Amino acid sequence: MAEEVRQELSALAAIFCGPNEWEMLSCSETDGAVFRIHTTAEGLVGEDVPLQLVFHLPAGYPLCLPGISVNSEHLTRAQCITEKEKLLGEARKLVSEPMVHELVLWIQQNLRRVLSQPETAGSHETCTLPDSETVDDGLWMTLLRLDHMRARTKYVKAVEKWASELRLTGRLMFMGVPDSSENLQSRCGLKWKEMQREND
Repeated sequence: MAEEVRQELSALAAIFCGPNEWEMLSCSETDGAVFRIHTTAEGLVGEDVPLQLVFHLPAGYPLCLPGISVNSEHLTRAQCITEKEKLLGEARKLVSEPMVHELVLWIQQNLRRVLSQPETAGSHETCTLPDSETVDDGLWMTLLRLDHMRARTKYVKAVEKWASELRLTGRLMFMGVPDSSENLQSRCGLKWKEMQREND
């Protein structure tokens, strides 16, 4: 990790020194640094909107763009995505120099203006992205294993509900259960795929 990146991380930790403002998630020579900054910005009607900004500074930073994730329970998913795209646009202007503090200041000063734009103002789906140490928005896989299921139907309904709320696609498999598990598995898989299409 370059010395200027170490200095930037040290400066950011000093700037965001309030309770829960700064959290280093991971740091290595090969993968770079991943950290979370909790801050607020002015919303549409002048209220403070809490923001959770996750930055991934790859090994080539600042000569390449950082990974950025924007989360807030007060913003819709579309608004979170728009804020992320706007931040990446600002980051492109700052390549080759330390930029994280500039990006945080930019979102604090411009959140209200971006939210007032028509493409981000109309959605009502809450942005409830999961906390994660990774910033990659690409394809990922998670395995959830449930042991000692007493009421399989109830568990299946709960997992389908979670998948729908989180806009996930997936497959439900039962290990070591004879007969009907194959039919139930394929039914759940089809249902989740249909739910994903409806949500897109």
